[in-house]
Amino acid sequence: MLLRYTTFLISILVFVLSVVFYDVHESIHWFLIISALLIVIGIHDIIQTKSSILRNYPILAHFRFLFELIRPEIRQYFLEDDTSANPFSRNQRSIVYQRAKQQIDKRPFGTQLNVYETGYEWMNHSIKPAPISTHDFRITIGEGRAQPYSASVFNISAMSFGALSANAVRALNQGAERGNFMHDTGEGSISRYHKPELPGHQGGALVWNIGSGYFGCRNPDGSFSEANFAANATQPQVKMIEVKLSQGAKPGHGGLLPGSKVSIEIAEARGVTAGVDCVSPASHSAFGTPIELLQFIEKLRHLSGGKPTGFKFAVGHPWEFFGIVKAMLATGIHPDFIVVDGAEGGTGAAPVEFTDHVGVPLQEALLLVHNTLVGCGLRDKIKIGASGKIVTAFDIARTLALGADWCNSARGFMFALGCIQSQSCHTDRCPTGVATQDPLRQKALVVPDKAERVMHFHDNTLKALSELIAAAGLTHPDQLRPHHIVRRVSANQVRLVSSLLPYLDDGQLLDPEQLSRLPEVYSRYWPIAQAESFHAMG
Repeated sequence: MLLRYTTFLISILVFVLSVVFYDVHESIHWFLIISALLIVIGIHDIIQTKSSILRNYPILAHFRFLFELIRPEIRQYFLEDDTSANPFSRNQRSIVYQRAKQQIDKRPFGTQLNVYETGYEWMNHSIKPAPISTHDFRITIGEGRAQPYSASVFNISAMSFGALSANAVRALNQGAERGNFMHDTGEGSISRYHKPELPGHQGGALVWNIGSGYFGCRNPDGSFSEANFAANATQPQVKMIEVKLSQGAKPGHGGLLPGSKVSIEIAEARGVTAGVDCVSPASHSAFGTPIELLQFIEKLRHLSGGKPTGFKFAVGHPWEFFGIVKAMLATGIHPDFIVVDGAEGGTGAAPVEFTDHVGVPLQEALLLVHNTLVGCGLRDKIKIGASGKIVTAFDIARTLALGADWCNSARGFMFALGCIQSQSCHTDRCPTGVATQDPLRQKALVVPDKAERVMHFHDNTLKALSELIAAAGLTHPDQLRPHHIVRRVSANQVRLVSSLLPYLDDGQLLDPEQLSRLPEVYSRYWPIAQAESFHAMG
């Protein structure tokens, strides 16, 4: 704590010494004046509510803002390139900050991107732009169920209380309530901070994420509890149920929250013992085959009173997902939605090999899921969500064009809370109070102010999306298709994404005569997938 206030404390010490030795030399007068000014600045930083980093680092944080003002060409060569996305570029973060703060996000001198660089993408516009009556774009998930949900096309991705601070969760949920969009709880379950704090408020719409630890719906031995699940799932604030099979940050990997970090609040939310190691197994104990997974989903849907129920996963072995789809065909049971998590996504700390070399990136993962459902005639029954480094309106448009129905964002909404990408989430020393359990650090994050920013980021991003699709001659993002996105493949050649990526026709996977002509991932692995096991035949 003292380190964060070092500059402020030094200023006070210099001021006191200057007063004591005021008459020793004329230069002391300047020390007195400068230290007094710094103390005033420090006090202002501590009591203001707009900037978390200033509250946590009074006076010292101003040096960061000073660097932000350095001329772009100097910053490019000596500090950070505006367009270098590691993991998010300065431009991407600036767009979020500006939209969250209701500041202008227009660029006066055109794009900073190299439009002739291989991989550059854009949307073609129409000579006749479409009129847009609203930017509140929504889709219905669980149509035909007892409690379908009308969801925004842009929502908060899974981030658990425990990974995020209490104030961060409160701000996200209040922002989701004001903006009328979804807030995924993450596998840490529904905490006291996800719930409405003021009379007359319903709280932000929750997607309850059920991980392998069954937090919030577990027996003392860690197995699934129907009674505990029903008690939480039937709460009006819970709109959808999501079974987490894996995540983009560390697919196929369990988790351990050391007992020293299992506070009373975390233990209360998860249904575990405070101070004792909290384990998330690498796999579920409630099911062991594709058919059992679907039966489990059906059970959760019934226990929740007919709320939309689905699963979230990061694509790995293709035959495993094919087995789930074959189980849908065999049982007649299907999830209401599937959330595809790209390997480039995630906010949790993971071993380097998992971060860099495990899991399928979002484009290929989304394409596999979309194509498989189309090829089996199931696409119209199941909505697809997608997450993986999605922060801008073009990110959303591109992802929807590839095959998704809605998008989730984790780090985009963290930026809206004030995250500065210090990449210290796993250290408990987050400078802005977003990803920490330190009570003093998270106190710097003022909930009403940040909830407003979360709402504005969502609203302004959808406004930008409406302008994009209107320019393309469309009236709703659900009309976006692969041919709306163009990609440069070389310095002198561009292609429509529809001609670059393979898309299946309805029912094509079920026709043995066509199967051999499909891309290898389908022709080779579809025949060996089985509904009775996640293992491939042979």
